[in-house]
Amino acid sequence: MASGQLAITVLMGLLLIVVAAVLTRIENWRSYTPLAGGGGGLIGEDSGYGHAEKPAGITRWLTTVDHKDIGLLYGLYALIAFAVGGIMVMLMRVELLWPGVDILETQTYNAFLTSHGITMLFLFGTPIIAAFGNYFIPLLIGADDMAFPRINAIAFWLLPPGALLIWGGFLIPGIAPAQTSWTMYAPLSAGAGTESVGGVGADMMLLGLHLTGVSATMGAINFIATIFTERDDDVTWANLDIFSWTMLTQSGLILFAFPLLGSALVMLLMDRNLGTTFFAVEGGGALLWQHLFWFFGHPEVYILVLPPMGLVSYIIPRFSGRKLFGFKFVVYSTLAIGVLSFGVWAHHMFSTGMDPRLQASFMAVSLAIAIPSAVKTFNWITTMWNGKIKLTTPMLFCIGFVANFIIGGVTGVFLAAVPVDSMLLHDTYYVVGHFHYVIMGAIAFAIFAGVYYWFPIYTGRMYQKTLGKWHFWLTMVGTNITFFGMLILGYLGMPRRYATYNFAIGPTDVFSILHQSATVGAFLLLIGQLIFVWNVVSSWKEGQRITDGDPWNLKEDDLYSREFRWFERRREDDIALADGGEESADADSEQR
Repeated sequence: MASGQLAITVLMGLLLIVVAAVLTRIENWRSYTPLAGGGGGLIGEDSGYGHAEKPAGITRWLTTVDHKDIGLLYGLYALIAFAVGGIMVMLMRVELLWPGVDILETQTYNAFLTSHGITMLFLFGTPIIAAFGNYFIPLLIGADDMAFPRINAIAFWLLPPGALLIWGGFLIPGIAPAQTSWTMYAPLSAGAGTESVGGVGADMMLLGLHLTGVSATMGAINFIATIFTERDDDVTWANLDIFSWTMLTQSGLILFAFPLLGSALVMLLMDRNLGTTFFAVEGGGALLWQHLFWFFGHPEVYILVLPPMGLVSYIIPRFSGRKLFGFKFVVYSTLAIGVLSFGVWAHHMFSTGMDPRLQASFMAVSLAIAIPSAVKTFNWITTMWNGKIKLTTPMLFCIGFVANFIIGGVTGVFLAAVPVDSMLLHDTYYVVGHFHYVIMGAIAFAIFAGVYYWFPIYTGRMYQKTLGKWHFWLTMVGTNITFFGMLILGYLGMPRRYATYNFAIGPTDVFSILHQSATVGAFLLLIGQLIFVWNVVSSWKEGQRITDGDPWNLKEDDLYSREFRWFERRREDDIALADGGEESADADSEQR
């Protein structure tokens, strides 16, 4: 067993060397021109070079360092991960239709539980945000590209092997997938353990997580450098857009949080394979893992939610016919969340026997961090108040974000209170419902809003509006049926992470009804996402072409922004080329 795990570690190191060698080659790291040349065009080509110079087909996507291409690659990767994580949870929901174990064995359920959480947080959440950041941050700040385009490419190409390692236990025959839950608590994950808990599958998962952390850290450095050094002359800190502010804050959080996770993962791998005792009883103890993990894990929640907040803050004014109310306060609240997020981690550990004085301090900070979140919420509502509301699909998803975020935030206040959490709600389905109201009900809604809002820019076409609204309503109804039912299950005492609830005591019949309603809601969510995929794919290929550089009529409210000005110039250049003209020599020097 040990030799097999060591071999995997060596192969992983060799793979990293190969990836670095292929991507870096021996060119200027700040150059964004591939060996085969650049390219210009609407969907992702670098605009400093002629259309014919950019490689065609798969070569383009394997060698590109253009920020728009990499943004599209991030988006495709994240949506694939979203589908994989969604399939896992649908199988889990089917298992929970009835009290006994009927569909999945307990070990399989635990493996899906582990991989679902890690997939949605590390393989979908962070990469989908990087997709928007890569494509639009340079356009919004007037930069030619990211500050370090080749590092940008390396950061993305670390993710596919990371995903394969995380899912390796499902893909490689004879290797059991990790079953430690996504929190990987010691001592369950620290020792060699039994095959059902540890083994090669868990080691592969830890290595995959390490790769995703390195990728996120490289991306964060790039975003910070880009926003600080690559802004156009007329983009100052005072008029920097709110999405860029949230991406900058998120990148700062990543720099402090992800390296800590990487260190903890290395220590856990050493405990498992080299006999160290970082998290053993005779060493640092199992609680050391919880402290290290949650010092990363709670800032990770804000790493995931701050850029979606930025998207909502950016999109709501466009369909309210007015500028964002209290822009400076939204920026200040973003920075406040970034600072406070590192002082709340131990509210995940109220039941571990912590000193009551420490409990009180963490409870106070956990309650305080609700204030800047509330500031944002009131600013969004005030922006819409008496505005010229246009209920487009992006706006519907933004309104859904606000509604779900309020529920997710209010339920979080109860979990931050020591007596309520310790005596009633800790480790129940209430925690699952609260967390998913934030992750699915808020973050995913903002992502969908961004996809629909900027769909004309990266496709040159418009999505099918009726399908977009069907997607919203199925997702909104499904989210609330699924996760509100989980909140009630938590109040009734249903523990989370269980593959069965065929208990000798307790309201099993009520549990069954609530689990069944949650599963119905999950199927509504599934149908909504299938409509979304069909809408995106079909509209990308055959949707109505955009004939105006202002598809949302933003000029009439003086909200026409920099990325749409770039889009209009590119559209005009493409029309000129199609008519046999020449691309403007200086259009691309001012492309953003």
